[in-house]
Amino acid sequence: MHLFSLPAFFDGGEIVELVSSTGSVAKFVLLTLLAFSLVSWAIILTKWSLLRRARLQSGRFVRAFRRAQRLQDIAAVADQFRPSPLVGVFEGGYAEYKRQLSGPDPSLRSLTAVQRGMQIGASEEISRLERNVPWLAITAAVTPFIGLFGTVWGIIDAFHGLGTAGGATLRAVAPGISEALITTAAGLVAAIPAVIAYNLIGNSIRGFAARGDDFSLEVLNTLESIQPQVMAEVRR
Repeated sequence: MHLFSLPAFFDGGEIVELVSSTGSVAKFVLLTLLAFSLVSWAIILTKWSLLRRARLQSGRFVRAFRRAQRLQDIAAVADQFRPSPLVGVFEGGYAEYKRQLSGPDPSLRSLTAVQRGMQIGASEEISRLERNVPWLAITAAVTPFIGLFGTVWGIIDAFHGLGTAGGATLRAVAPGISEALITTAAGLVAAIPAVIAYNLIGNSIRGFAARGDDFSLEVLNTLESIQPQVMAEVRR
């Protein structure tokens, strides 16, 4: 006899038998939870891959930006680092920078306008990273209650059948209750990964937002340092 052994619930495929023997309402609840779980896992895997690539490319983009001699040089190769949200921040500021230099009075008139352009770019990038993430919060909040609904319905059905049968014994009611409780377990299986992923992904996105703010300050510092050089080139 093993010191630690799995419950009989997991032996011999009994979980499959329990699912197949549940009523139509419980089957509908389980299918609904399965749909929630599949969608949430698709979002988790997609976002995890996107954030990993964004983190890698952000480091490369910052290094390229610091090595570049001119803003035009980094603008020419920015598409190579596209998964990084810092590219959108840079392009938002660079578009305003080019607009000021290409006007009837070419001069770098307002660094504040450049900063606003970078803020708009940062907001768009964060919105892109957050797309579909609220679904994880919905899954984490809703699926336990969907599973609980299936359990309550199953218990009601089990006691109703017990009342009509007329035999009030634990042996008679236990199978129906165990079938009902499987929906609660399924709800937790769907909710727990979603809530963990929602918090981890949200924390990563907040990190990208802070990194975008720092990068915009670095771009402004660069513009301030090269402003005299830019004005000299414009006057030629």
